[in-house]
Amino acid sequence: MTPTKILLKFLCFLSISIALASCAARKEHSLFNAPTDLVTDTIKQVYVVNDQGISDAYYKIKVNDQLAIRNLQNKEFGATANNSTISNQPVSGSINNTLSYLVDVDGKVNLPAIGKVEVLGLSRREAAIKIQDLYAKKLLRDPIIELSVVNLKVTLLGEFSRQGNFLLERENTTLIDIIGEAGGINKTADPKTLKIIRGDRSHPEIIYVNLNDINSLASKKLVLQNNDIIVLQQTKGSALSEKLTSVNNIVQPFLVVVNLAVLIFTLTR
Repeated sequence: MTPTKILLKFLCFLSISIALASCAARKEHSLFNAPTDLVTDTIKQVYVVNDQGISDAYYKIKVNDQLAIRNLQNKEFGATANNSTISNQPVSGSINNTLSYLVDVDGKVNLPAIGKVEVLGLSRREAAIKIQDLYAKKLLRDPIIELSVVNLKVTLLGEFSRQGNFLLERENTTLIDIIGEAGGINKTADPKTLKIIRGDRSHPEIIYVNLNDINSLASKKLVLQNNDIIVLQQTKGSALSEKLTSVNNIVQPFLVVVNLAVLIFTLTR
């Protein structure tokens, strides 16, 4: 068989391989694949697998939550560990220079001067009002207590401008809020492939979202929950381009050798 025929057969084989690879290229680059991911090619707005219903509109405080508490009337209160009011109190951690206090197994948080306060099952607003009233009775004049749960987060993976963990600092933080905080999506992102993995990791709820359709924004499923994983895949074209680049790096040296062999064969005939 002549080198020319070998080259032609190889190029034919390569073309077929590339065509087949285009079908699997995106899947190879995507994270947390599920059998239901096929729906992304036809989804119009929002599609939910293993629907677990709508969660409470307001987060309820749980054991092991970290609460950051400040008195807006006195910015030094609860802001640094040097404050004389709280310097001798047990502190669970410090986040962004704001003291945080652990909710213990009894559902209580141990606070400066007023001691243990039961907050388990309360919303952030309910807990803030309860703590505010206690401080007003025992210590502070007209306090305005600000309370946040600093351990609530979601994880963004894939074709976002920034990936990683993002804190849920406000009630009813939506998917669009977090995407905006992450700087938007990449040019290589496929807006139809966004999915949110929520709840029990062994049998999670999966929420597929088509970001191309503005009506998707109306879904209450897009109010984010603690520990949501948000994944966005790249377009098939971008995945295939990466695949071809990888293949080209491997094939290029072989093609050089074959071309050289064809040239030598032609010149020596």
